[in-house]
Amino acid sequence: MNVNANVLKRFVIYMAILTFVMFTVWGFVKSFMNRPAGDYETEVCDIRLKDKKYEQALEAANKALYKTPNHRGAMMCKALVFISEKKYVEADKILSNLINFLEKNLEDDDRTGIGTLAAAYANRGIIKDRNKNYEGALKDYVKALGIDHEAVAGPGLGTIILNYKFKSSSVKERALYLNEQLQLSEDERVLSIEELDAGQVMHKPGKL
Repeated sequence: MNVNANVLKRFVIYMAILTFVMFTVWGFVKSFMNRPAGDYETEVCDIRLKDKKYEQALEAANKALYKTPNHRGAMMCKALVFISEKKYVEADKILSNLINFLEKNLEDDDRTGIGTLAAAYANRGIIKDRNKNYEGALKDYVKALGIDHEAVAGPGLGTIILNYKFKSSSVKERALYLNEQLQLSEDERVLSIEELDAGQVMHKPGKL
């Protein structure tokens, strides 16, 4: 009798564990299947970008955009691939399209989207900064900070994309620096130091 009771007890325990595992796996599969089209490919793009495998990152971003033409994560990742490759014209075009799309479609309570919009302005400002369009860069930096200063305030985009080791570590600091320099006469301005800028390091951005 005791043997049967022990067997039954083990059976109940095993069934409980099996049921838990099955529900867990099903929940994972269901959540994966319900992901918006293009999310997986965008994550692949992020990983390949981090590994500096730009061709593969671009391929993943294009796959995501084929599934969802205005996938904001894929557009951002694709733009960052082009920035990494110094293809600034292509990157600027994508970021401008992303900005236009978000400004027309963002909901007021979409905090992730608002942060992405701020990041798009900041990244476009970085492109202008690199192209020595300092007034344009400053405008985009200020716009980014006005939209969501928390999304670009820390040692994030300024460090992550440009890694200004000597001049600034954030979009805010770079904006303040540019604003200060642009107030000076042209012969007094120090807007770029080529020897220092040559040491800028490219990195994958964090969540935007």
